[in-house]
Amino acid sequence: MNKNFLYATIIFVALIFLGAVALLSGGLKGFRSQSKKSISVTGMAERNFQSDLIVWSASFSAESSDLPMAYSQLKEQREAVASFLKGKNVPTDAIAYSSISISRESDRYEDSDGRSYYRFRGYSLTQSVTITSKDIDATEAVSRQISELINRGIEIESGSPRYYYTKLNDLKIQMLKDASEDARNRAKVIAEGGSVSLGKLQRSSMGVFQIVGQNSDEDYSWGGSFNTTSKMKTATITINSTYAID
Repeated sequence: MNKNFLYATIIFVALIFLGAVALLSGGLKGFRSQSKKSISVTGMAERNFQSDLIVWSASFSAESSDLPMAYSQLKEQREAVASFLKGKNVPTDAIAYSSISISRESDRYEDSDGRSYYRFRGYSLTQSVTITSKDIDATEAVSRQISELINRGIEIESGSPRYYYTKLNDLKIQMLKDASEDARNRAKVIAEGGSVSLGKLQRSSMGVFQIVGQNSDEDYSWGGSFNTTSKMKTATITINSTYAID
């Protein structure tokens, strides 16, 4: 092979390599320059509010070795519960009864050789009643007075009331607006501190939406939390925004 041709080829390849490096370097500088011309901030909004809807449930049960007898006993308990709620002026359209749950109950025994066996004891029937109402105070009072049924021999178990807010979507929209304004104010402070001008919004996305009990020690979750045990609640929302700078 001609040495002159070999040298020329080497020089040509080297020039191409150097040119590619220069282009890549310039592109990276341009990328870094562009990436520095923006400010990313997180805005937040917080709002305290009171729930306007309560959901309270209780369950009652009956047990007998005879299934029709167990059903008859459960029916009597349901009638007693309905009478109790009517006496407390709970509207019928606020009351809902679940379907009846039936299970076979057995007792475990051991024989003289230590072997286990089960003996059928009877049928257990359970049904729940749920009140959904905007009259929070009245429903709370009913949940506390459930002991009146227990004193009458009704096997009823009361759950804790759950609290909701029916205008949550409206609240969320207003909080998004407030969080966006907070994000822009934060970006302005950063821009002024860096002696640059704040430009247009480049992109924005909603962060985490949380609802916890007011003045509670509940932990915040990265995926968001939704408290239903507190009547008084605190909602927070975050907005991630990026602004151009000049």
